[in-house]
Amino acid sequence: MELEFWGVRGTAPVSGRDVVKYGGHTPCAALRSSAGGLLIIDAGTGIRRLGERLMAESRKEALEVDLLLTHFHLDHIIGLPFFAPLYAPQAVVRFHSAVAPKETEQYLGGLQMGRYFPVAFKETASRKKFLKADEAGFRVGKFRISYCPLNHPQGSVAYRVEEGGRSVVFATDTEPPEHGLDERLVSFIRGATYLIYDAMFTPQEYRVRQGWGHSSWIDGTNLGRAGKVKNLVLSHFNPDHDDSQVSGMIRLARKEFRRTFAAREGWTVRIEDE
Repeated sequence: MELEFWGVRGTAPVSGRDVVKYGGHTPCAALRSSAGGLLIIDAGTGIRRLGERLMAESRKEALEVDLLLTHFHLDHIIGLPFFAPLYAPQAVVRFHSAVAPKETEQYLGGLQMGRYFPVAFKETASRKKFLKADEAGFRVGKFRISYCPLNHPQGSVAYRVEEGGRSVVFATDTEPPEHGLDERLVSFIRGATYLIYDAMFTPQEYRVRQGWGHSSWIDGTNLGRAGKVKNLVLSHFNPDHDDSQVSGMIRLARKEFRRTFAAREGWTVRIEDE
């Protein structure tokens, strides 16, 4: 398995010299299986460049894309209208989410309706399929996938993707319960090779933003330790946090959980080498 990050910022995209190291695009990641299958997680602004690469790789031949959506808040879907395969007649784009297919189609269509966008979602040239994810588990090519509901306004889910004894969990957009840990999530991440977790706030910021549906780096280290994951990757960074602040959080987190890393645009992780 190979994991590549295309967007790691939460809430809104940002730009500037002080956010170059980790990047300013909103959430998007891609997983490639050992057999070459592709799985995309979320459609933040980072998906635009990913789409361009996929089109260049396909050379106008048939292209199949599977997109897992954690939820429908704007930062996780705003890049979709600019995703080139959506407009390619040779492309099949399958949308997987925890809600009914008709709901998924409705929510995504709302991005490109009326005066918001010149091309309606349903008029794009790709063949689109909408599928409800099975919480207990389902397959996409060589990948086995399951999900776990998260504590986030209007709902979100964590996905666990497994292949060949390796596993990656995406669990952004969540916050811990008022006391203790989310034991359901602890069980869900148990033994994961990589856990990608929400680090929107510092512990100090979280004290005045409880209920917003996001976490801090200390919550990630507590969860990773309880779930006995091998590697913790903090992501979904606050648009108000510059590179130096993110680097500072990682240094602090490593004192609690040694194998902690920061997600950054362009970082490719070969999971099979871990």
